[in-house]
Amino acid sequence: MRLIVALFALLGMTLALPAQAQVIDVKVKGRATPPSTTDKENLWLLDLSTGGRVTIWLRPDVAPKMVERIKTLTRRKFYDGVLFHRVIDGFMAQSGDPKGDGTGGSDLPDLEKEFNYLPHVRGAVSAARPGAPQDATPEQKAEAENGANSQFFIMFQPLLRLDKQYTVFGRVLDGMQYVDSIPRGEPPAQPARILHAYIAADNPPPYQPGPATLPAGEAPVTLPGTEPAAATAPAPAE
Repeated sequence: MRLIVALFALLGMTLALPAQAQVIDVKVKGRATPPSTTDKENLWLLDLSTGGRVTIWLRPDVAPKMVERIKTLTRRKFYDGVLFHRVIDGFMAQSGDPKGDGTGGSDLPDLEKEFNYLPHVRGAVSAARPGAPQDATPEQKAEAENGANSQFFIMFQPLLRLDKQYTVFGRVLDGMQYVDSIPRGEPPAQPARILHAYIAADNPPPYQPGPATLPAGEAPVTLPGTEPAAATAPAPAE
């Protein structure tokens, strides 16, 4: 009896662990080997206006194109100042649009889908893309699935029905509390923003606080070469 109680207690502790403590690096035959969680070339740092730095483990083993896009745009300072423009409580926080309204992207081409086995659990980081109508033709569906560009979302809670419909390319290792603090709304009345984004291998400076929010309706400066695009978002929560 004591053994059973101990097993249930251990299970409860496991389920309660924060996102950064749930990362399990398992080598599976036939799958590319993930980078180490200490590999600075694959650690994406987001300094948020909510008070601190978020460390995201990038996964080029399953989403090489999206990870390369993130690195390219980060090193171009594309994400600096960008808002979290769509934040749904119990679902996710979305950013990566320099227009600040969900219709923008970078000047780079959209990416082919890289749907993979990584689940949309708490702390998962996934590529946002346009949706397709319910009666979409195969061509319309393919266009939507291959529409990821610069936008991404971070999961607050698991929503596994998104699995293999969106490209998961990373996982929060540290700083999830700053993601949890992002103001909710579509759009939020006082949106949080990314102060700076870095790749850890580039020896970034320590976190420096900035204004907590921007006034409603005030978007970051649109970068040269950025073109309007269709609204880009993950499926709504149900």
